[in-house]
Amino acid sequence: MRVPTEFQGQKYLSLTSFRKSGVPVRTPVWFAEAEGKLCLFTNPKSGKAKRIRNNPRVLIAPCTMRGKVTGPEFDATARILASPESDEARKIMKAKYLLMRVPFLWSKDSIFIELNLP
Repeated sequence: MRVPTEFQGQKYLSLTSFRKSGVPVRTPVWFAEAEGKLCLFTNPKSGKAKRIRNNPRVLIAPCTMRGKVTGPEFDATARILASPESDEARKIMKAKYLLMRVPFLWSKDSIFIELNLP
């Protein structure tokens, strides 16, 4: 599987997750690509993590730092990664974002989420 060209060279993607009521919630997030999959990290108690646990269906689109969508939206499935897989995701995030190397931005409790496009 290939990641759409719209995400190449981008620093942010707009992640749309859904509340139990079906209401969409957009959030701009850092992301990285590895082996045809996209990954991101977040606090395990964040709203997006809770919404993804309830419903793994998400929409993703390239966006600006402030969340303004700059390209087409794609359907995807989100999966919270377990420890060995999250170690690899952490490595690729650190390679893309120098600030990921600063420990106060993320903690050992941070979770990594894999996004798979159909």
